[in-house]
Amino acid sequence: MNEAKSPPAADVAVASAEAGHVILDGPPGLAATLSPEAAIRLGESLIAAAAEAKRQAAAD
Repeated sequence: MNEAKSPPAADVAVASAEAGHVILDGPPGLAATLSPEAAIRLGESLIAAAAEAKRQAAAD
């Protein structure tokens, strides 16, 4: 994914645990139910992508 189709969301998603699953809710248009393992992988991926985005923004 090279181009954003809409402005980046500034709202923060909220994660909660329910019945052994991780529920991800918000910003509008984003909702997911994940296994604990998938949530961990997603969290790691988000942290890595955010760090790269910050490096890119600093280079501009």
